[in-house]
Amino acid sequence: MPKIQDYIYRPEFECMSRSEMEALQSERLRKTVELVYNNCKPYRAKMDECKLKPSDIRSVSDLSKLPFTVKHDLREAYPFGFYSSPKSDIVEVHASSGTTGKLTVVGYTQNDIDVWAEIAARSLAMAGVTKDSLVHVAYGYGLFTGGLGAHYGAQKIGASTVPASAGNTIRQLTLLRDFGATHLCCTPSYAIYLGTEIEKAGMDIGDFSLVGGAFGAEPWTYQMRDELERLLHIDALDIYGLSEISGPGVSMECMQKHGNHVQEDHFIPEIIDPETLEPLPFGCEGELVFTTITKTGQPLIRYRTRDLCTLSNERCACGRTSVKMSKVKGRSDDMLIIRGVNVFPSQIEAAIMNVSGVSPHYMIYVDRVNNLDIMEIDIELDGNLASDRISDLEAIKRKVESEVNSYIGVSAKIKLCEKGTIKRSEGKAVRVIDRRD
Repeated sequence: MPKIQDYIYRPEFECMSRSEMEALQSERLRKTVELVYNNCKPYRAKMDECKLKPSDIRSVSDLSKLPFTVKHDLREAYPFGFYSSPKSDIVEVHASSGTTGKLTVVGYTQNDIDVWAEIAARSLAMAGVTKDSLVHVAYGYGLFTGGLGAHYGAQKIGASTVPASAGNTIRQLTLLRDFGATHLCCTPSYAIYLGTEIEKAGMDIGDFSLVGGAFGAEPWTYQMRDELERLLHIDALDIYGLSEISGPGVSMECMQKHGNHVQEDHFIPEIIDPETLEPLPFGCEGELVFTTITKTGQPLIRYRTRDLCTLSNERCACGRTSVKMSKVKGRSDDMLIIRGVNVFPSQIEAAIMNVSGVSPHYMIYVDRVNNLDIMEIDIELDGNLASDRISDLEAIKRKVESEVNSYIGVSAKIKLCEKGTIKRSEGKAVRVIDRRD
């Protein structure tokens, strides 16, 4: 086990035996169920409808008896109807936007902020952050949880923290270089953008001090990790979180880079079939569900994240015993159905990244012509591509077409674009424009 300061590495929780973890989860689950039943009207109504009382939930084996929670439930109770603590105990409020016009509001007590800082610190420690590190946070600050989550975690460790927030790329690069940041926290798509802009800004990556980073808030592939590590000369690790459960830090990759460790002493993960809603065993792909067991402001029971992944209970070489989740393949509500085939943007990204000569910057357009679904993928050429011969460009185009067809089983029209022509995102990347009715 690597040497990590005791206050950011908690072996008594992160290396528990399965029986010890289940005992702890059961104790905390019982208290959480009692809390929400007695203090949250929507949960009391849900449990009464199922004819469930808190005393019916004795251990984690009873978890499947409890009803699910979905984002619509939170919006129906807008703004504060899902609180399980008095409003006077809520010290911070976050929210995410939605297509209905109503925000999904989440209230945090001081206990919840402390828990969040703890799990974020543990997560950043997996990326090698110590009290001697300088962490550059380029997630957005505000109602979005990304910026403050990474900020709280870095401060809990005792690292120097640069709250750069998102935007103003030239300033970001200048601060990263001049301040000597060792770790970067932002979306992977923005990190890629920063990496490609270094040379354009007249800078040299050799003048930077970066060694690692925690990247999340959007699905990204192993191929994108390879490109990100090549551009920035770092270890790029996946961090996962969502404001409804807790911001970044719910799970995190270690240096083994083979799945995200779930902070199981605070969150119970499940995988369910999104159609039947039945729990699935380890190794089966399905929808990720979380139950919070230490939050007090707005605990959530069996919250359906809509994220698709797998869970594994195999022991990690790093020594941690917590359940690991795979990289998120996509969201069940982001899935495209094209000519009857289920397609995720992450599959297309993986196909693109297998082709030399193109960059990670792309946009997917879906339309319907004469009752037939069509898909076009605009992809920027790699700025390092020396040849502009038509035969070379046609070869790249055919290779991308072949890779995409192989990955998703659906043909797509490929359009190669000049470097810098596809709009960049400073937050979560927008990858798909669906023009079908």
